[in-house]
Amino acid sequence: MDPVRRLSDPGLRNPVALVAFEGWNDASDAASGTLSYLIGQHDAEPFLIIDPEEFIDFHETRPIVSVADGVTERLAWPATRMYGVQQEGAQDLLLVLGDEPQLRWQTFGAILVDELRRIGVDQVVMLGAFLGQVPHTAPVPIFGTAGSTDELIRLGLSGANYEGPTGIVGVLAHLFREEGIPALSLWAATSHYLGTNPNPKAMLALLERAAAILGISIDATELAEIAGEFEVRVDAAMSASEEFSTYVTRLETLAEGADLEDSAAADLISEVEDFLKDN
Repeated sequence: MDPVRRLSDPGLRNPVALVAFEGWNDASDAASGTLSYLIGQHDAEPFLIIDPEEFIDFHETRPIVSVADGVTERLAWPATRMYGVQQEGAQDLLLVLGDEPQLRWQTFGAILVDELRRIGVDQVVMLGAFLGQVPHTAPVPIFGTAGSTDELIRLGLSGANYEGPTGIVGVLAHLFREEGIPALSLWAATSHYLGTNPNPKAMLALLERAAAILGISIDATELAEIAGEFEVRVDAAMSASEEFSTYVTRLETLAEGADLEDSAAADLISEVEDFLKDN
C-alpha cells in the first residue's frame, strides 16, 4: 500500500518549503504553530497526505475523536500533510506539517525527499523550538543549523552547539542536504517556565526569520497582535507574583551576560512554574 495520497495538483511555481513537526522538536508549539498560522491565514487545504499507518505508534500519538451528544462526528488521524500557498512573486510556498513519526524514519525521509523533488522544491527551511532559560521579556533567540558556518554567517544566524539525541527535524535536515536539497534549520529558544503554553511570540520570531531567508512575503499582523496580547497576560501574571518577577529579573540579568548562581535561580523555578499552572 502506497502511504502517499495525492489529492490534487498544487501547481506551485519554483516552490520553497517550510517544514515543521509537532512533538519533541516543538517546544510551546512554536514550530507547528507557525505553520498552522500560515495554513489558517490562507485557508489552505492539503493536496498530499502521508498516511500514518507505517510511521506512527498510535499508543504514543493517538487519533483524535470528536463526540457530540453521544454521536461520533469526526475521527482525525495523525499524519503529515502538504499545503500549497500561491505567492505574488516568482516563487510559491510549500508547507509541510505533521506529527513526528515514531517509526521508520529513514523510509519516511526518503518519501519526503521524493515528493519535494517531484514538486520541484529547491530550498527547505525546517522549524524547531526548545525550552531554554530565556526571559519572555527579551527578543526570542533564533539559532540555526546549516551545511556550513559560512552559510550561517551570510544569513546572520547564530550557530547552535549541541551533541545528543535528535528529533525528526535534525534527521530530515541532514538527509535533505545529503540528497542535494539545500536545507536550513531554525530553532527558537522559548521560555521554559511557559513551556506548557503555546508561545505566539516564538512563532512570530520564527515566521519573520524564515520569511526573510526564503524571500517570501507574509502578513504577520494578526500573529503580532496575538503575541502582544500573550506578553501582556504573562506580564500581568508576573506582576502578581514576587517570586515570578524575581526569577524573570534574574534571567534578564543572565541574558545580559552577568554571572548568576545556578542554584539560586533553580530555587525559584519550581515555585514559578507552579504559580503559572495555577494562573
